[in-house]
Amino acid sequence: MANNQYTPPKVWQWQAGNGGKFANINRPESGATHDKTLPQGKHPLQLYSLATPNGVKVTILLEELIEVGIQDAEYDAYLIDIMEGEQFSSGFVEINPNSKIPALLDTSTSPTTPVFESGAILLYLAEKFNCFIPQNANDRAKCLSWLFWQMGSGPALGGGFGHFYAYAPEPLEYPINRFTMEVKRQLDLLNKHLANNKYMCGDTYTIADMAIWPWYGVLVRGDLYDAAEFLAVDEYPHLKAWADRIFERPAVQRGRRVNRSWGDESEQLHERHSADDFN
Repeated sequence: MANNQYTPPKVWQWQAGNGGKFANINRPESGATHDKTLPQGKHPLQLYSLATPNGVKVTILLEELIEVGIQDAEYDAYLIDIMEGEQFSSGFVEINPNSKIPALLDTSTSPTTPVFESGAILLYLAEKFNCFIPQNANDRAKCLSWLFWQMGSGPALGGGFGHFYAYAPEPLEYPINRFTMEVKRQLDLLNKHLANNKYMCGDTYTIADMAIWPWYGVLVRGDLYDAAEFLAVDEYPHLKAWADRIFERPAVQRGRRVNRSWGDESEQLHERHSADDFN
């Protein structure tokens, strides 16, 4: 139990900068803070994002689509620096009123089609190109179930465990224990499922894998929150084998490098104007 017990005020007041390393990427109100037009390139798809786990989901899918020969999946990618508040520009808010990355603009349609939320973008692209999503009703239901499982479960890993374990101003036992328990349950669930499945939907690699891997696959490989030892990830051998299997895919390697702004300096790519640069 913490020595200095927090007593919530009768009415909460926002203080800029409270809440740890990533506190400034959020505000208690929505909408644009400044006017700025987003750049646009020559390809059908315009991506405004950052190489966070949610951003990597989309660039992995785009690179996988290009690898199988779908030319209409070529894209221009622009980095949105969330630490500098670029997600609150008028141009970005026009595409995504929620001011979160990733955001996609499909200029091949008339009018152009904005899509936001990583799961929605994965589903939109998979359906648009009829690729990486099963067509059989039963298998499609499984794929979408796991896709939306990640969207619902991910906040406990990122905003819960990751925040309090890695980014909060000070370590607090109660939230770390609470979210560690839930993340361990999720890892156990995935491990048991993957004991009998090569991918999340049997033998078929789908957008469900692409959604889950940047969070849970990267976590058990030791590249997220520096928490592999703390979470005892060796307890999940089937999940680790799946994580390694996907990591070895060339399109995954390329997708991880797009719009990267932190980590290994040799991997940084602040603005990728064209998928042609990597293919």
